[in-house]
Amino acid sequence: MEPESFMQNNSQQIAEVNAHFMSSVYRFMVLGVLTTAIIAYFVSQSPQIIYLILSNKPVFLGLLLAQFVLVFFFTTRIRQITFFIANVVFFGYSALTGITFSLLSLIYVHESIQNAFLMAAVAFAGLSAFGYFCKKDLGPIGTFCFMGLIGLIGYGLMSFFFPAMLSGAANTVYAIAGIIIFAGLTAYDTQKIKNMNVEIWEEKNKLAIYGALTLYLDFINLFLKMLRLIGRRK
Repeated sequence: MEPESFMQNNSQQIAEVNAHFMSSVYRFMVLGVLTTAIIAYFVSQSPQIIYLILSNKPVFLGLLLAQFVLVFFFTTRIRQITFFIANVVFFGYSALTGITFSLLSLIYVHESIQNAFLMAAVAFAGLSAFGYFCKKDLGPIGTFCFMGLIGLIGYGLMSFFFPAMLSGAANTVYAIAGIIIFAGLTAYDTQKIKNMNVEIWEEKNKLAIYGALTLYLDFINLFLKMLRLIGRRK
């Protein structure tokens, strides 16, 4: 086989592997979002569960802590855990997020939640497509957005002690900044996941779940910031 022909065939095989890998990433990500949405809907229809969460502070804090622990465990142990455990952790995290998201129905009207979800879905699709097809390195954007995310988290934590920091115009600015940051991260993370050397992984499906969790977190945060911006409170 001629070297040029060999290189062409090899590039085509790599492209096919990457395309199949990305389809797996999006499939897991969509299933995770659907799990969250379904759990959130059914829990929101149960006054008993809602009361249990709101009336018992350790339960609410336990839900938040469990989500953090699962993400930390998954991202630090991805190479060691089995594909089955990766599935359990990912969908377990999606379910726990659904439980906490059920509380949004107490704050925002149904139409606002639905509109924010649809807007986030459309925006995510466009941004992810941009990151997938963009040839320019989005690394600088990713770095800028990550630094912005740290600032966003810090400001959000301070608002727990000083609620006025997220009132009025400050809340709008905070939401817009969050949308911009997670928009950039969505495009950057998509490009980063696409460019992963999946050939070196024996279990490509496990890596696909890792990529799905990354994009899932981008989507969820994009949705929350849009809901904060356009959501009509009860």
